[in-house]
Amino acid sequence: MDVKQELARQAGRNGTAGKTRTADKKEVTLTKNMSIADLIRAMEPEIRKALPSVVTPERFTRMALSALNNNPKLQECTQMSFLAALMNAAQLGLEPNTSLGQAYLIPYKNKGVLECQFQIGYKGMIDLVYRNEMVQTVQAHCVYKNDDFKYELGLDPKLQHVPAFQDRGELVAVYAMFRLQNGGFGFEVMSRGDVDAYAARYSQGIDSSYSPWKSSYEEMAKKTVIKRVLKYAPVKTDFVRAMSVDHAIQNEIGMDMSEIQNRQEFIEGDYQETEAQ
Repeated sequence: MDVKQELARQAGRNGTAGKTRTADKKEVTLTKNMSIADLIRAMEPEIRKALPSVVTPERFTRMALSALNNNPKLQECTQMSFLAALMNAAQLGLEPNTSLGQAYLIPYKNKGVLECQFQIGYKGMIDLVYRNEMVQTVQAHCVYKNDDFKYELGLDPKLQHVPAFQDRGELVAVYAMFRLQNGGFGFEVMSRGDVDAYAARYSQGIDSSYSPWKSSYEEMAKKTVIKRVLKYAPVKTDFVRAMSVDHAIQNEIGMDMSEIQNRQEFIEGDYQETEAQ
């Protein structure tokens, strides 16, 4: 079913208006002939309250229509999961489903119902990291079979990577590192098997032909290892909130999407929060 058919189903077979609930328990009337733009217009008071000041409802509507045009399968998702995923992107200041690779809205079938999952992209992750003035640099790189790659852990950790100039072979590992303004640093290494296991566990839409794991595997692998290494770095509360909605499937919108229930079974955590100095 497409978005209009889903609205018609909720409205009821007799053609009367149906209702859905927002996060603060207000009812919004839905009609069977609503387009996505009409739905956003009907929910504009709630959407306006949930949007950051730099994003207007009009821009939110354009983002929605652009996402639908770039991935028509999204029209078959439940409308509230689509709007919730889009709201996550808007609140984080990330453009979804564009060539920028900042964020993705992924159709995911859950118990026979197609829902929309929100995923932060590699470039979106980098953007979020650099909003922390304590971070001097963060990098992630792929390691191939014919590269010269060595690392050591312990009290004197070392990391060395000399890429082969040609015929690098197949991808075998991914690593990320960060350095802080005060000189502190850290790195994390993941084998390709580790990356694949992570993707299978946290990205329920990985098998979808629209998944960024299909079209941008290396960038998603680098995003994954950056997410891991930052568990050793001081991060701000805003970043922790952003990580809590990565891979989220939600059916409500609110002023803070990180407080809305996530229908995903697995959520990563354990980041070290710090306040701005």
